[in-house]
Amino acid sequence: MFSLLYRMVRDRALAEDLAQETFVKVLNGLASYRAEFKFSSWIFKIANNAAIDHLRKRDLDTLSIDGSPHATTPDEIAATALQVDGRGEDPLQEVEARELGGAIERAIGRLRPEYRACILLRHVEGHSYEEIARILDLPLGTVKTYIHRARNELRTHLEDRRE
Repeated sequence: MFSLLYRMVRDRALAEDLAQETFVKVLNGLASYRAEFKFSSWIFKIANNAAIDHLRKRDLDTLSIDGSPHATTPDEIAATALQVDGRGEDPLQEVEARELGGAIERAIGRLRPEYRACILLRHVEGHSYEEIARILDLPLGTVKTYIHRARNELRTHLEDRRE
């Protein structure tokens, strides 16, 4: 949940505040939890809504590929960094992978918050379309549309990177 929040807002302290806010809302709303849904999906939905509400207020637009600037240990950096598989062993391939990762990061940051949430939940967190629909409280068709549109926007933003 923290990873999603951090990738959405790009600020460790803010992500921590939103995580705390999420847990307060979870505790206060336990009576409204419906057991037929996964508990984790319910928490992700609350966290995502908190992040989107904040983004709408602040209009933040990017993610950090290198992790939080406030991360002080290698574990914290790894936990908050957007992973891009370099596949290669040599330094040139690693630099190219970092550059591509930066371009992808900027392109994701340019997406509408709703599209960004769907893309991150699908491709970073690994949730199914159905889980995303439950987390975001959206119809399945809307989730599929958002992901399709987000991919098209990403394709457009990354056109110069195609090889």
